[in-house]
Amino acid sequence: MPKTLKKMVIIVGPTAAGKSDLAVALARRFNAEVISADSRQIYKGMDLGSGKITKREMRGVPHHLLSVVSPNNKNFSAHAFKVQADRKISEIEKRGRMPILIGGTGFWIDSVAFNKTFPEVPPNFNLRKKLEKLSAEKLFAQLQKLNPQRAKSIDAKNPRRLMRAIEIAKFLKGKHFEQSAAPTHQLLFIGLDLPDKILEQRIKNRLLKRIKRGMLQEVVRLHKKGVSWKRLESFGLEYKFSALHLQGKINKKQMLELLHTASRQYSKRQRTWFKRNQQIHWLNPKNKNRCLSQATALVKKFI
Repeated sequence: MPKTLKKMVIIVGPTAAGKSDLAVALARRFNAEVISADSRQIYKGMDLGSGKITKREMRGVPHHLLSVVSPNNKNFSAHAFKVQADRKISEIEKRGRMPILIGGTGFWIDSVAFNKTFPEVPPNFNLRKKLEKLSAEKLFAQLQKLNPQRAKSIDAKNPRRLMRAIEIAKFLKGKHFEQSAAPTHQLLFIGLDLPDKILEQRIKNRLLKRIKRGMLQEVVRLHKKGVSWKRLESFGLEYKFSALHLQGKINKKQMLELLHTASRQYSKRQRTWFKRNQQIHWLNPKNKNRCLSQATALVKKFI
C-alpha cells in the first residue's frame, strides 16, 4: 500500500452495537468528520425508525449523508452513494480533517472502502412492475440463476435491493456486476460486536424506546407527505412492520414480535457480511470506556 495515500477510519458492525457513539468520540479526539453509510438514514424524515443520530448526540462533530434523499426516490443506489461519499471525503480532507466512514450497510461500506466501480444501468420500469409481484424468496432464487456471485453478497430479505440486482444482472447478461479500482486510501477497519444475548436485549430495548419517542407517528407523517404504504414497506424492518400495523394488517403485539425477529435476523446478516473482511479489528463495546481506549490506541497507531 503506497504511503502517500490518505488515511480513513471505517467503523462497522451489526445494528445496536454502538457505532455512532464510538465514531463521535474518535472524531472529537482526532479532528475528524463522520460520513454515514446507512441505506435508510440517507432518506429525509426517516429518523426514529432508522436510528439516526441526533444533533445533541453528534456533540458538535460534523456528520454527512444523513437526510439528503427523498424517500420517494427509488433510484438511489450503491453507485449513487459512492459518488456522494467520495465527494464528501474529498471535502473533509481539504479542510485538513480525517474522514470516518460508519455504518451497517456492508455493500455501501465496501463500495467506498475498496473503490468499487459499478455499471451504469438505467431503470427498467416494465421489469420492476413484474418483479414487484414476487416475494423476496422468489426474487432471490431468480438472482441466483442470473448472477450467483451477486447473490452471495446481497441481503436476501430485501426485495428492493433484489429487484435492482436482477435489473442489473439482466442488463449485463453475465458480465461482472462490480469491479474494484486502485485503492484511494489507507484503511483502518474497526468492528463492534456483542454476545448474542446482549445484542438481542439492546435491539429490544432500542425498539421500545423508539416506539415511545414516536416512531409510529413518524411513519404516519411520511405517509401523509406522499410516501406510499408500499414504499414504506419496501424499506424493511421498522418501516415495514409499522406500515403494516398502521394499515390494520397486524396488531401492535404482532408488529413488535415480527420486528424484533426481523431485526435479529438482520444483525446476523450484517455479521456474516463483515466477518468476511479479515482487516477488521473487532472490539466488544459492552464496556464503553475500555472499547474507546482500545479504539483510540488503534487510531493513534494508524495515523
